Amino acid sequence: MSDRPAPLGALLRATAPDRLPEVAADHLRRHLAAEQVEVLVADLTLRRLVPLLGPTGPETDPGALRCLHSQRSGTEVGVTGRTRLHLPLSCWGERLGVLRVVLPGRPGPDQAEQLRHHADELAVALRAADRMTDRYRQAQRLQRLTMAAELQWDLLPGRSLADERFHLAGQLEPAYDVHGDHYDWALSGDRLTLTVLNGGGEGMDAAMLTTVAVNAMRNARRCGADIVEQAELASDALHTRYAGGRHASALLLEIDLVGGWVDAVDAGSPHCLIGRGNEITQVRLEQQLPLGMFGEARYEIERFRLEPGDRMLVVSDGVHAAAPGGSTPFGESALLTALRGTRLQPATEAVGTVMRGLREFHAGAEPEDDAVTVCLDWRR
Repeated sequence: MSDRPAPLGALLRATAPDRLPEVAADHLRRHLAAEQVEVLVADLTLRRLVPLLGPTGPETDPGALRCLHSQRSGTEVGVTGRTRLHLPLSCWGERLGVLRVVLPGRPGPDQAEQLRHHADELAVALRAADRMTDRYRQAQRLQRLTMAAELQWDLLPGRSLADERFHLAGQLEPAYDVHGDHYDWALSGDRLTLTVLNGGGEGMDAAMLTTVAVNAMRNARRCGADIVEQAELASDALHTRYAGGRHASALLLEIDLVGGWVDAVDAGSPHCLIGRGNEITQVRLEQQLPLGMFGEARYEIERFRLEPGDRMLVVSDGVHAAAPGGSTPFGESALLTALRGTRLQPATEAVGTVMRGLREFHAGAEPEDDAVTVCLDWRR
């Protein structure tokens, strides 16, 4: 067994993008005495894990799922002394899956550190390889996506993002048939830009509308434009294409990760809530025109401030306005209950809890709209 971490990262960079799991497993067997190795990727709903090396199908191993959701390594020692470890595969806060390793005995501190280091190297390689092969995306989906959902998932920036200043997570529902709801984010220095968009319509029409709006905002943002210019370019692009017949609601936010100030442009239906201590309040913003409703629409910035430890939640109308069978909307009571139940959970688990509450609220009925939930914890 090697006394120092072997250069797995260099080995993975020299490997074909679809062969990363096999190369990593072989490396761990040869250099760290691993008896068994499995690379598990999370499905689109983050409720199941799919093995890439074994012949078995999706699994719900409690130890592996705990590792995925908590982002903490787990150790299980059997009666024979063999030890099974679960290590998170994550990159810049994005939860990709879990590395499961079985060793003949309990690992020492150096061996445990090497395994964590190798898991991090594999996660970075898997993230980089995602656009080069379909292998990992095929494993993520447990059923066929609609064409609209394919567009939406390909457009997403990821499902979570984190560093020492903040923790951010987002989730789409229903995962396999999402239409026009979407979220986007980008980090640049001490500024975090976050957008939640609710595209009108159904199927491919809604997905194409959202695609135009999101790419227009990205185009403006990548040219250094602020959120007002991003909203105005997206509105112009939609109006040019649809002549006012189709439009999209959006909430654009730019967060100062040092001072906590948030610049906001409210162009429609997404709602923003803040959890501070035991209190949850809705951020009241002046609702401006939806994107694309009129030509040459102009937008203005409003400001509010986060305090260290605040949790900010942004939901589309598929969450807050959901009212199956004409019932009281989810956002009037059940959403607050779900939010209060997430205060001790990390952001990555909180979005799942809210979506789970929404599914239970529908009580088996087919949702009338797709839904987005985005959660930001500001740590400063």
